[in-house]
Amino acid sequence: MEAATSNVPANATIASVTSSRATKVTQEEVLATLPKTVAKPSLNQTGYPGYLTESEQSNLEHLRTLLDAEGYKERLDDGTLLRFLRARKFDIMKAKEMFVACEKWRSEFGTNSILDDFHYTEKPIVAKFYPQYYHKTDIEGRPVYIEELGSVNITEMYKITTQERMLQNLVWEYESFVKYRLPACSRKAGVLIETSCTILDLKGISISAISQVLSYVREASKIGQDYYPERMGKFYLINAPFGFSTAFRLFKPFLDPVTVSKIFILGSNYAKDLLKQIPAENLPKKFGGLSEVSKEEGGELYLSDVGPWRDPQYIGPEGEAPRAFQA
Repeated sequence: MEAATSNVPANATIASVTSSRATKVTQEEVLATLPKTVAKPSLNQTGYPGYLTESEQSNLEHLRTLLDAEGYKERLDDGTLLRFLRARKFDIMKAKEMFVACEKWRSEFGTNSILDDFHYTEKPIVAKFYPQYYHKTDIEGRPVYIEELGSVNITEMYKITTQERMLQNLVWEYESFVKYRLPACSRKAGVLIETSCTILDLKGISISAISQVLSYVREASKIGQDYYPERMGKFYLINAPFGFSTAFRLFKPFLDPVTVSKIFILGSNYAKDLLKQIPAENLPKKFGGLSEVSKEEGGELYLSDVGPWRDPQYIGPEGEAPRAFQA
């Protein structure tokens, strides 16, 4: 069922907001400044804000009632619950089980306060050995996340940090993505943005490097799948080594068709494909675009963190996105 056009509320753009997080705002206050529907799903899927069948709407309300009855009060908004429902094919009880497990993890891991409690002071050094960063948006308004896995030097990294702190930083970034980047991107796009566009660069990857980072990647993947479901919009693997595409084709029949439609395996001639999804002025020059980082923006691509979440025009009551190494 297609939604009617939803306009951004008049108070959605707030011109002067500082980066201070001293004033706490509620999720409801932030949601009130955001568009209510996503862009029309490309494959005409339902189950998204603004695109629900009667059955899906009923399941959404049923799930919220069950969780409320068990004492859950946070993260019961439509967008959050629909992501858990989509992750479990709208099976109410399976979605409820997944949500409850997530809330238990948030409490145990310290997720609810991690943006204030965790200080990744070593990030500027760690980023040199394992570049992971956000940089502007794609054509649909999603934050672009780039990870240069092929550049990883786990031996040098573990001289200055630990896997535990790397995973804490990962969760810190997920929380910042949800609470700061997505709202700003939604305001700019005029539709609700729920996902990212990811570029995973495998240039220079080796079997030894993969084995070294495997433990971290496994834990990171579990966190993403179990506790931040339905956050992948587009996923590009570039500089994929010989045979990678063939191996992926063998696994495709076992993957959800919607998931498969989001994944693109590219070799070294990837720029043309990336530029179809990411405007040249937003794609870093090193990946075939035109975007460069100025000294005012930090001078280093992996530390710049440029996007609508830095633009006062699109920053809302949540404030400007914090920086991990300055928190």
